[in-house]
Amino acid sequence: MSQTQTLAHLAQAVLDGESLSAEQAMRLAELAAAEPWEAVFWAHRVRRKHFGNQVRFCSIVPGRLGACPEDCKWCAQSLAWSRPGKGGAAEAMPSKPRVAPRQEILDAAQAAWQNGAACIGIVNSGRRPSARDLAAVVDAAAAIQSDKACGGGVCASLGAITPDQARLLAQAGVRRYHHNLETSRAFFPSMVTTHRYEERLATLAAARSAGMSLCCGGIFGVGETWADRVELALTLRDEVGPEVVPLNFLHPIPGTPLEHASPLPPTEILAIIAVYRLLLPTADIKVAGGRSVNLRDLQSWIFHAGATSVMVGNYLTTPGREVPADRQMVQDLGLTLVKAFQPPPAERPVPQGRWG
Repeated sequence: MSQTQTLAHLAQAVLDGESLSAEQAMRLAELAAAEPWEAVFWAHRVRRKHFGNQVRFCSIVPGRLGACPEDCKWCAQSLAWSRPGKGGAAEAMPSKPRVAPRQEILDAAQAAWQNGAACIGIVNSGRRPSARDLAAVVDAAAAIQSDKACGGGVCASLGAITPDQARLLAQAGVRRYHHNLETSRAFFPSMVTTHRYEERLATLAAARSAGMSLCCGGIFGVGETWADRVELALTLRDEVGPEVVPLNFLHPIPGTPLEHASPLPPTEILAIIAVYRLLLPTADIKVAGGRSVNLRDLQSWIFHAGATSVMVGNYLTTPGREVPADRQMVQDLGLTLVKAFQPPPAERPVPQGRWG
């Protein structure tokens, strides 16, 4: 079979409800890298089967910003890169963590809901939350849920948490916990040395046991290979099972070790999204950091490539695109912005033509 035929055969197996083996997944990735538009075509069909034309927005707010003791090589918040004399944008980060007042978080939640976001994520820097950090998030979650101007869910991203901390968050109404695996087990030590991969998996297990759903994905363009990308996808599928899989694409920050990393071509980014849709057909695939700076004029293609949600508004240390532009993008594509996914209508036969 030709490359196109082999890719079609693997994708049709996914459409038929089959789960690809590790060997098949790697072959799929190789074909997607060679034929990105074919991969996008099939990923679009898989997305439509499970989600119809529905897409979602989410937003985040930094609850605790900067002065992080971890050494993630892409992150401007790390003390390893943001100390005076290092130079670059990372140096502009606060030397002590900036803690957002409750009203600031509440204002962000109100704005997120007005912008069409389904949830607001409170994100803290640092390896793990202190008792004070946790109390502040619990207090903010309660304020958001009692405010009639906010109608979305509350998510949290606080680093490593214990089972007891996870239960406290769940009891406070935090419905989803975000904690990325970032990359493959094999490549992770090249990017982070201050904690281990297994610690991240333990945190995800604690959040799941407490009753929270999971938001877990990774970052791409940091020097990983396609094998690393596939390994991460299979770890998510077979070991974690997150409801939401955020895909971030490196936005190099001056002063960090990856400041001179070459950007991924937009078509390669679309191929990554497509592969994750085909390997995780029922997950909410969310395109998050680095979208506008890397995809530029191809931003709207993320949905054709299989994405079902997108982070809108600003990120933690870099600005995002204006929300009205994202709303217009969704409208122009004929997609439906929803706060919660509903089962799509029964799949109809796909008409002739690539984008039926």
